[in-house]
Amino acid sequence: MKRISTLSSLLIFSTAFRLTAAGLPVEKARMTSPPMVPPPIERNHAAKVIVDMEVVEKVMRLADGVEYMFWTFGGTVPGSFIRIREGDQVEFNLHNHPDNKLPHNIDLHAVTGQGGGAEGSFTAPGHSSKFSFKALNPGLFVYHCATQPVGMHIANGMYGLILVEPLNGLSKVDKEYYVFQSEFYTEGEHGEEGLQPFSMDKAIKEQADYVVFNGSVGALTGENALPVNKGETVRLFVGNGGPNLASSFHVIGEIFDWVYPEAGSMANRNVQTTTVPPGGAAMVEFTTEVPGTFIIVDHAIFRAFNKGALGMIKVTGEEDHEIYSGKILDSQYKTMVNTPDKPLLLPKTEAPQKALTLDESIKAGKTTYQATCMACHQSNGQGIPGVFPPLAKSDFLLEDIDRAIEIVVHGKKGPITVNGKSYNQVMTPQNLNDEEISNVMNFILNSWGNEAPGQIDPARVQKHRNPSSK
Repeated sequence: MKRISTLSSLLIFSTAFRLTAAGLPVEKARMTSPPMVPPPIERNHAAKVIVDMEVVEKVMRLADGVEYMFWTFGGTVPGSFIRIREGDQVEFNLHNHPDNKLPHNIDLHAVTGQGGGAEGSFTAPGHSSKFSFKALNPGLFVYHCATQPVGMHIANGMYGLILVEPLNGLSKVDKEYYVFQSEFYTEGEHGEEGLQPFSMDKAIKEQADYVVFNGSVGALTGENALPVNKGETVRLFVGNGGPNLASSFHVIGEIFDWVYPEAGSMANRNVQTTTVPPGGAAMVEFTTEVPGTFIIVDHAIFRAFNKGALGMIKVTGEEDHEIYSGKILDSQYKTMVNTPDKPLLLPKTEAPQKALTLDESIKAGKTTYQATCMACHQSNGQGIPGVFPPLAKSDFLLEDIDRAIEIVVHGKKGPITVNGKSYNQVMTPQNLNDEEISNVMNFILNSWGNEAPGQIDPARVQKHRNPSSK
């Protein structure tokens, strides 16, 4: 874990292993809910550390309008972050809540012993189990349930991270956060509302409906973005519960100064993207040189923009235009001419559809939104701060619906102000027909707390596409 190993540290390491639990000071384990991390351990000696972990089965949000029966360690997905020290003697108490329906156990990859503790922690509802282990190896380790069927218990949310600090500790940083990727397999399609049961068939076929950070779509976006100040050093403890998919972990607009691949002792420098396998972890460190909203993704990129594997780091501070200028100039590159041999992109034309009720239009519009709009404006309509404006409770949108339709039809560039914040991006004309635009407008205007009177029909869209028809 340290970048430089010395003979003296190895001697200390060897001596520490001769300690026994007898006479060790006793303390409660340092544990936090995601995305927070317990503070570094300051003691320079081993201790007997008591861990109390409760398994709770409960319904929580997976995405907007989508609920899921999660099986959790400590009531969160991922489970509580546990921080101990190399050489510690750990007493682990696993409690299975009496309202739970199933037995559970825990396999900690930090444990040297049968099943990583699973053999000693199989626990029925309303019961507790106790086992102990010695933290022999420093590193960042995944823990998960290993009760049969193991894949199902993991897929339902039973995983987390345990950090075993090396004897001399980790290098000092300003901020540490806990980011954990996993996927979910639901009977309904992505975005289908209501309480969604687990699909064993999809899980076996590795057809994930959701790939997310910290247990749900949007868990690290908007108001939940990880806060950092410009100039601070950041360490992310990254885990991957799978159960099936490897993560290509990347922060858009940052380069990792240091990466500990597979969370081992060796470090790599100046890394753009690092692989985190299922059941594995990594530590990444970087310095925030400029302000902005930096997007965390699994760079298997459709997972990020279409399945939920997207988070944010919000960096505040003074601009440094030498490091990054932002847009300096926006000028015309070529004049586009509509000629028979090179036609411009024209809107799709289809046979007129039957008139839809408002509910039918909203449902159809949701499908169009997920395919066309969600990558920029996000599944919850919150947009991406400083980049793409929100549609949820947007004063710009709601004060002039026809202006919004005009923008969808013809596009827009230049600055706008939404909910008191400035945006200056280009929205291109959308290649949608009149029915699709009316449907997606009805979905947007009736979602995320938006309340707009009436129903947008295709004829209203047509008036903006063909001004002479107004």
